[in-house]
Order: sequence, then C-alpha cells, then structure tokens
Amino acid sequence: MKLKKQYYIQVSGDLFKRVQSAGIFNDSKTFVDAIPKRPPKEIEKLFKQLSKKKSFDLKKFVLENFILPEEEKIELNLPDKRTMEEHIELLWKYLERSANEKTNENSSLIPLPFPYIIPGGRFREIYYWDSYFTIQGLLVCGKIRLAENMLDNFSFLINKIGHIPNGNRIYYVTRSQPPFFAAMVDSVSKFKKDPVWQLKYLDSIESEYKYWMKGERQSLKSNKAVLKVASVNKKILNRYFDPETLPREESFAEDSEAAGNMRKKEKEKLFRHIRSAGESGWDFSSRWFEDKKSISKCIAADLLPVDLNSLLYFYEKKLAELYLLNNKKEKSDYYLFRSIKRRDLINRVFWDHQKKFYFDYNFKTKKLNNVFSLAACYPLFFEIADVEKAASVAEILKEKFLKPGGLVTTLNHTGQQWDAPNGWAPLQYIAIKGLKNYGFNKLANEIQERWLDLNRNVFNRAKKMFEKYNVENINLSGGGGEYPLQDGFGWTNGVAIALLKQRD
Repeated sequence: MKLKKQYYIQVSGDLFKRVQSAGIFNDSKTFVDAIPKRPPKEIEKLFKQLSKKKSFDLKKFVLENFILPEEEKIELNLPDKRTMEEHIELLWKYLERSANEKTNENSSLIPLPFPYIIPGGRFREIYYWDSYFTIQGLLVCGKIRLAENMLDNFSFLINKIGHIPNGNRIYYVTRSQPPFFAAMVDSVSKFKKDPVWQLKYLDSIESEYKYWMKGERQSLKSNKAVLKVASVNKKILNRYFDPETLPREESFAEDSEAAGNMRKKEKEKLFRHIRSAGESGWDFSSRWFEDKKSISKCIAADLLPVDLNSLLYFYEKKLAELYLLNNKKEKSDYYLFRSIKRRDLINRVFWDHQKKFYFDYNFKTKKLNNVFSLAACYPLFFEIADVEKAASVAEILKEKFLKPGGLVTTLNHTGQQWDAPNGWAPLQYIAIKGLKNYGFNKLANEIQERWLDLNRNVFNRAKKMFEKYNVENINLSGGGGEYPLQDGFGWTNGVAIALLKQRD
C-alpha cells in the first residue's frame, strides 16, 4: 500500500512559491495546511490568468480559493477554576482527533484509521516523537485504548509509506523523526503487563528498523554515508537525513532566507542539512551548526547523533527480545549481536574521555562536535552507559545544566529554540528516568520538582501548558525559533501528569 501520487497545489508549484515568499500569513505552515475549495488544476489555471493583472491581490485570491486552518482556542471551552492536573485531564478530549477524519482529497493531511492526539496550536496533526511522551500521560490517565490506537496508526503509516513520517502530512513524508516506536510499544506493554501482546507489532518494528538501516551494505563497501547510515571504521552508525534539496514546504520563507545569496549547489546542500535537522526533532539547535550559532552553517547530515543511535540500539534490543518471545532464536541472536555491537560503538565513538560526556560525532571531520546537550542523557535512559560514565554525566548535568526551572537543553544562547535558556518536557523526562536507572534519585527528583514547579507556576499565571519553557528565568516564557510559543501541549501534558503520578 502506497500513498496516491497527486499534485498538491498548496505544497508545490508557482502559487505555493508566491504565497510562501510573499509572507501573507504570519505562519508559513498556514498555507500548506490549507484545503483547496475546488480542483487544484482549476485554481492553478485561474492563478495564471489573474496574477498577470496589476490589480491582482494574492491574499484575496488565496482566501477565495482555499479553506484556511484554524487554531482552536481551547481555553475558551474549559472551566475557569481548575488545577493543572484537572486541566491536563480535560485537555485530552480537545487534543484528540477522530479516526478517518473527513478531508478533501486535495488536503495535505494523511487520514489515519484510529483516533489520535495532536500536540496543539499550529500542530494540527500527529507528530512522531511527541507521541511517545504523550502516551506516558495517556497511560497514567487510564486512556490505554487511545495509546494503543496511536500505535496502530503508526503501524498503518509504516505499511502505507514505508516509515513513520515527521507527522501525517504529505509535506513530511521525506523525513521521519527520532524513532520512538519500539519504545512506545515497550511502554504500553509494560503498563498492560503483557509481554506477548507486543508481538503484533513485531513486523512493524522490524520494517521501521530496516528503513533506518537501508544502504548499510553500500555504506560498508564504499566507507561513505548512504541515506541514514554511515560507516565509521567499517562499523555502521546512523544519522538524520532527508534526501530532498528544497526548502521545507512548511518553512519555505525561513529556509530561503537562511540560504541568502548562496549558489544553487550550496543552497541545495544547506536545504538538505536543514531538513535533516528537522528530522531530529531539535529544529533548531547549535548541535547542528558548524559555527555553533548560525542556521546558514547547518551541517546536520554530517553528524552522527548520540540520541538517534541510542534509540536504534533499543530497536535492536527489542527485536532480539521479541524474536525470542516468538521462538525464533536465530533471529533473536542476530539482533542481540547488533545491539551489543552498537552499545560498544556508542561508548567508544560518542564518549569524550577528557570532557567525560557524550557528544555527537562528525564523520566528515572524524571529530566530536563538543556541543554540550541533553542528548547525552539517552545512553542513560536506554542503559547503555556504564556506571562510571553515568556518574560523570550526572555530575555535569548538576554543575552545568541544572537551572531554577529544570535542565537547560544546551549551554549555548543562540536564539534557537533547542538551545539555552529553553527546557523541553521530553528531555526532562529522558534525563530524570535515565538518572534513576543508575540510582541518582536525589538529582533526578530535584530536576523533576523544579520542572513541575515551573509548569505549575506558569499554568497558574496563564492557565495554559506550553510547548517549551525558560528554565533559566522562571518569570519569563520560553521563546526562540521560527514560530510563536505554542500552547496545548501534548508532550508537556503527558510528561507532567506521568511524573506527578509516578513520584517516588
């Protein structure tokens, strides 16, 4: 089963470029989410005729020919007097979208067969890695069926597209996001206390793993990067990689501005790096910039990220476990061997012996990139680190990252949203759980309480849960990046309620 090939006028073509370049909407995502009121070919023909006239009004034309998306003002539908916990529980129904949502066949939305949770605000579709953290909240709130529905939607996307895209939009299909699907299945299985239940997702987990590993043989043979794999001393590790060489459809103007007056080949190279950084979920961060500050210096596709490789280690470990459950020991041993090999590589390639911390690795320069980031917590979350390395990571988190509102994402202030002073719910969760895996409960609990206090204090002021927070100055809002601060918010809600209900 594959996606139907067709022309989407709101994501490509002359009208698309004109609208996105003109900046007639505050958010570049508005037009790509718009729905044509009539067949795209008719709109295209009309645009070619009318746009030649001096009196042509582009915004008026769009409004007459497209249904624009709206952001639901959820706070208007909730009681004034409510606690943060009550707010989160009430919000699930406002963030839930129904199965097979009716869409115009020319909509950029890819319909899903089961109900699902969206993040909120401008994010009107399911998002891949967000959903892992949202699911943690659904489980503790007793919404197990909805959590399973989200897994079934992801299996559907793997079958339909060949992988789980960034989100269920046509313009997202060239890239994925941090691969948390195996971890989602693991979470629901543990909550249900039924290991055998996971077997129905075995084929989907393996299919997605193969998507990330495609090109492995060619990479080993050539000793070069192929798709999402790269050979390091004849050993395979993974990178984020989007093969497209155009600006992101939903951020066309922003990417074009970043490329400036570069030559065509340089622009195409930059766009590929920017899109690859988009796949990381950390869009954007000094992690991905050659000069550690400028998006025009993005080199994301040249980097092997420690968090991505930790996630794929878990795929290998989970596949070994599931094949053993399925009485297929040879396949189980195959994946177990791969997991052990990757675990050793993670501890050799990404560990800096002088700085005593995990960093991303640049396979072009053969050097670590030395941007301190919370990605270093992933080897603790997936229990890849030894005790000595975990202790060192814990000490650096305490000394460098811990702020009044929790953990800061990186130590760099660049104006990008995945840098200081921002903290993000998924990374707090990864760090807290990772530290507890190694017995650093005091530090984990300190991070947890600071983060939850920040969530609660902001909620008491604004009556909202936000996408990100300023953890350095708890009296200010989170900021930076390409769009305004979003509320809703799926993964913030999921992490907050899970931490509150799982307190030691």
